[in-house]
Amino acid sequence: MYRYDTYDKAMLTDRSNEFRHQVARRLAGEITEDQFKPLRLMNGLYLQLHAYMLRIAIPYGTLSTRQLRRLAWVARTYDKGYGHFTTRTNLQLHWIKLRDAPDVMDALAEVDLHGIQTSGNCIRNVTADPYAGATADEVDDPRVWAEVIRQWSTVHPEFSYLPRKFKIAVTASAKDRTAARSYDIGLQLRRDREGQLSFEVMVGGGQGRTPYLAKTIREHLPADRLLSYLDAIIRVYNRKSRRDNIHKQRIKILVATLGQEEFARQVEAEWAKIEAGTVDLPDTELARIRGAFRPRAFETLASASKAFEAAKADLAFARFARHNVKPHKVAGYAIVDVSLKAPGETPGDCSSEQMEALADLADRHSFGEVRVNYTQNLVLPHVKLDDLPELYAGLKAVGLATSNIDLVSDIIACPGLDYCSLANARAIPVAQAIALRFADPERAETIGELKIKISGCINACGHHHLGNIGILGVDKKGEEFYQLSLGGSGDNDASLAEILGPAVHFSRTPEAVDALVDTYLSHRRDGERFLDTYRRIGLKPFKEAVYANAD
Repeated sequence: MYRYDTYDKAMLTDRSNEFRHQVARRLAGEITEDQFKPLRLMNGLYLQLHAYMLRIAIPYGTLSTRQLRRLAWVARTYDKGYGHFTTRTNLQLHWIKLRDAPDVMDALAEVDLHGIQTSGNCIRNVTADPYAGATADEVDDPRVWAEVIRQWSTVHPEFSYLPRKFKIAVTASAKDRTAARSYDIGLQLRRDREGQLSFEVMVGGGQGRTPYLAKTIREHLPADRLLSYLDAIIRVYNRKSRRDNIHKQRIKILVATLGQEEFARQVEAEWAKIEAGTVDLPDTELARIRGAFRPRAFETLASASKAFEAAKADLAFARFARHNVKPHKVAGYAIVDVSLKAPGETPGDCSSEQMEALADLADRHSFGEVRVNYTQNLVLPHVKLDDLPELYAGLKAVGLATSNIDLVSDIIACPGLDYCSLANARAIPVAQAIALRFADPERAETIGELKIKISGCINACGHHHLGNIGILGVDKKGEEFYQLSLGGSGDNDASLAEILGPAVHFSRTPEAVDALVDTYLSHRRDGERFLDTYRRIGLKPFKEAVYANAD
């Protein structure tokens, strides 16, 4: 994985020292909260319902075990002993005291972590495939390009005050594990018959109040021209986007207003001006960054493991192997998804003890590396098949062996009204209630792949627009209701969910999801997922099932 150089480290140290001075002035009353707000947000410090929240960037979701142990220590020392992994592959600490924030920043900077550009109208943390460097179906390692974008975009002088926040995702596999079409810019790496790398460039995705899927504006952008093309896109956005209306400031609105072809034309015209210069990455610099992602020293192993196969005699381990263990590009190894969705727990939460245990397991079994994915789970990317039984036992000992990846209880949920000052309703209790309703692992396996996503407000941090079943919390005269939608997907077959009908009361929401599942099971054909059945039969049968007995 990439290691920060002396320039990065110096910048983090200077930024931390500067922030300490800003906090001291705030605590002394020398500046007001309104004056302090833009300063703290530039460092990822939010003021939430009950306390300050610190959002920590995890670039392209990659953590060393040293970094994970430091996050565990910070959570235990300065928070309540846990952190919340988000759909942006960041970690949030929800109970930070302002007086402690500078010490937290110092502790994070020591291990190359920070909160810079996790807030504000700038280019945010870049997302990449959590299986990068491990999956056989990638044409290149997307982390290389995500790191290129990170270095180019961090405190970029021209793009530090955009009309609105800006998010980029990079994927290089046939299967999209980033939800790239829901981003401001989604980049799909491809390789032609001659072996040349190029990007499909998708622009204008986003969720929130007005959801859109990104449109392709260039099918084949030569990879060595990436930065100049990104420059052109963001320059057009910076000049043309609305700054007078917060609801119309995202690039998705600009693309929708101009139209796909006209937006692409303006980007190409801007790019033609930039092309005369030399703003793209030199080959030597790309080689330096690529060198940080050299393949691990994998052993030569048999493609099958007697220990792994024998362990499947245990039904619980066999279930874990079916759902949480994925093929690796190297024979004798596997990718292991670690669920943070034990039924009844808060989706995405991980305790300090669990972080430390996972770091120990990663050191023993996964080259000291842990990944975060946008589904609020963790990944151990390089595990020997022979080691899987021991790894499973270690995960089980700390409550991290839930075998539900992509099943009904693997629910994405934002913090909602339990923490967030923007939320209209709670998301966590709804997710917990639904997960407990489907806690029986045999029933969950019978249902099969079903992606439920819950947001506590229209900002859609829980990705409800992309849920096979999406759930949006709304406030009705002080009571919590939940709007259901069906048919969303963040995968290669990306689609936006369709609203089912009137919102249902908090108390009826798990029951309504149960009715949706029963309708699916009664209509599905062999091998169909929930999404397949919905697309075949449409909204009507599901709507009748939920509202047939409604008051």
